[in-house]
Amino acid sequence: MQTHLQQTFPAVPWARFRRISPREGNWVGYLAGVVMAVVPTLAGLWIGRSANATNLAILYTLSVVLSALSWGRLAAVISAVCSALLLNWFFVPPFRSMLWSDVWDLVTLSGFLAIGLIVSTLAVSAREEAREARRREQYIEALHSFTRSLVEAKDFTATLGEIERHLRETFSHPILIAVPGKKGLEQLIASSDFHLEDMGEEDRMAAEWCVGNAEPSGQSTEHLPSAKAHYLPLKTNKGTIGVLGLWPHGPRVALSADRRELLSAFADQAALAISRALLAEEARRAELLQETGKLQTALLNSISHDLRTPLASVSGALNTLIEDGELLDASTQRELLETAQEEARRLNGLVQNLLDMTRLQGGAVSVKREPCHVQDVIGAALAQLGEPARRRQVDVVLPPDPPLVTMDFVLITQVLVNLFDNAFKYSAADSPVTVSATIDSAFLEVRVRDLGQGIAKGDEERVFEKFFRAPAAGRAGGAGLGLSICKGFIEAHGGRIWAKRLEPHGTEVGFALPTGGGND
Repeated sequence: MQTHLQQTFPAVPWARFRRISPREGNWVGYLAGVVMAVVPTLAGLWIGRSANATNLAILYTLSVVLSALSWGRLAAVISAVCSALLLNWFFVPPFRSMLWSDVWDLVTLSGFLAIGLIVSTLAVSAREEAREARRREQYIEALHSFTRSLVEAKDFTATLGEIERHLRETFSHPILIAVPGKKGLEQLIASSDFHLEDMGEEDRMAAEWCVGNAEPSGQSTEHLPSAKAHYLPLKTNKGTIGVLGLWPHGPRVALSADRRELLSAFADQAALAISRALLAEEARRAELLQETGKLQTALLNSISHDLRTPLASVSGALNTLIEDGELLDASTQRELLETAQEEARRLNGLVQNLLDMTRLQGGAVSVKREPCHVQDVIGAALAQLGEPARRRQVDVVLPPDPPLVTMDFVLITQVLVNLFDNAFKYSAADSPVTVSATIDSAFLEVRVRDLGQGIAKGDEERVFEKFFRAPAAGRAGGAGLGLSICKGFIEAHGGRIWAKRLEPHGTEVGFALPTGGGND
């Protein structure tokens, strides 16, 4: 498998999924704990001597709780100790002293300190539980969004794109997904700075070990922890289908437990999605092979019939001339020769269409552009058709003095041959066929119109499909390749082709070519 997807998406910080403790151990938190103890002290000093130590203890307790909720356990401990010291210094007799006049004052201060520490511990625990609940909710939301986008992906490439996008947005680190191939691991997804071919030996061994043993490996694991990336197996009920690698930026940035947990959940969903997409691709390939077989059968049936008919006509005419030529008058002999010539032309046209379709499917069509007059191309097409064109009324409508247009003379002549041939087949022999051309600064437009039965409504696009034949085509013959070939030749010029029904009856098939030429 050689499917590769390399994209770089704007990084979305992991902070929304990270379990953050608000600056615990940070000097700002320590200072905040001290400040929270000073605030009730200032309030008590403002009230004055009438301030009661017991009432102030409530304010100090509140400051300890706020410190715990805002800055963590250590800030709350600092706030509680400072509060006890300030309460004793300013509001417990003897004032401005760390001594106490009554043993119950010591009991009160000790009780306040114990209560402050207990309450702060409970507050911190409640805060962490709330944060954990929010984190879990965010995990579920991220997984739900990831799963929904994978379900909505329409094909294998879209599935890989969604996996890349969500992993980059969620984890903000380079990622890699590889699957086992004929020559080792083959890359499916790679960030711009994390490629399979750029892996060190340790990382390659870790990735291969992960696939072979269906266990995590690399950084933050017990297996080959010296690798720079963290690798997870992509497991399904049918086994391990690949490996997901995540490379944390920076020197040895370890993955936390909760990040590994979320990454593992993403890996499970990615494995299911990739497995499902691969099965869908295999089903599409099988369906394509089946359709190809049907088309080949239809082609062989059509070709065998369409080859046999003109060959039988040519053979019959020539046999008659050989065996009974002396008994036939000159007029009958000429009629038989013209019949053989016409059927030979039909046979040559069929073979030419088969060759052209083979060239188109093999990508062997080369557009050789040169300045041409549109009237010369139309004339060459009619001359190539020979007797059928001479027997029909063909009206040519051109602008005065049409300019030169850059095109491949041979290919566009073949397009017009097929369009004229269809118009002659599907219209009465005594009805006119009109070819018109308009030219402006951007496009040459050519239209071929007949007054036949006209294409059925809804078949305007289908007529350009390979082997499509209109309901009235049975009497006209052909393999249903002509318009498909026209479409291929016109698109090779960077142009477009269309078909439409005319009212009350008739058909127009036209094409537009850029006057300056398209891309080869």
